[in-house]
Amino acid sequence: MVVATLLPLGGCGVLDHGMLGAAGPVADQTRHLFFIVCGILLFVVGPVLLLTPLFAWHYRLSNTKSAYRPQWGFNWPLEGLIWIPPILIVVLLAVFLWRDTHRLDPYKPLASALPPTEVQAVALDWKWLFIYPEEGVASVNELVFPADRPVHISLTSGTVMQSFFIPKLAGQIYAMAGMTTQMNLAAGAPGTFRGENTQFNGMGFQNQKFQVRAEPATDYRAWLARAKTDGRTLDMPAYKALSVRSVQAEPSRYGAVTPDLFKAIIALDDAGAHAAHKEAKQ
Repeated sequence: MVVATLLPLGGCGVLDHGMLGAAGPVADQTRHLFFIVCGILLFVVGPVLLLTPLFAWHYRLSNTKSAYRPQWGFNWPLEGLIWIPPILIVVLLAVFLWRDTHRLDPYKPLASALPPTEVQAVALDWKWLFIYPEEGVASVNELVFPADRPVHISLTSGTVMQSFFIPKLAGQIYAMAGMTTQMNLAAGAPGTFRGENTQFNGMGFQNQKFQVRAEPATDYRAWLARAKTDGRTLDMPAYKALSVRSVQAEPSRYGAVTPDLFKAIIALDDAGAHAAHKEAKQ
């Protein structure tokens, strides 16, 4: 019945957008761990699925020939079967999860012969701002990086807490106002992926998606050159105008960025949080 239920999903491409369609080393390791955990948990659900109908059949009302033991209360083999396998399963899961939690630490740099591309991400309502501090450009709802290098992303929020998620490349991590979190990811090959916010933040939440493109080095340099032709500068006044709640249908770019703007945004939100806390205490 389970297999028959899943058959209609055979032609559904929605599964390709998630971890099962991994396109980078982090998502690939996550998928591998997922399959290991599923295999281990089969030893939990398997006996339940097999024994439930067997017990129902054996203890059916019409079965009057089986032994009736109202005083029976203990059996060593049965107690061992009840306790030992679950303990082994929990220990085995703990070993795998402890190992892979450290291996998949989002703050841990990815091994590569090339330095990572530095990106600073700011969560807004209802869009994402990406600043490239080394190149001096910025984009909105468009994350582009070279496919032959890992990416190091520093995240904060210019509003409420949000969750940064690119299912095919890495897991999710929170972005919080006045604070910085980090994520390291990479793509295994050039491609286009979908990123999103998975933390509900109001009416425009469902539209807060952004395009992620891993491009060959030459195409990435061409994208940077096009971005620099935009005449707008992303400074603090421009950022405050951008941070007004709105849904942006198409990606946009800024050809220049004020130095240390990301730090200024964190300081701005940190000061706002302290002011709100002080007002609440008063």
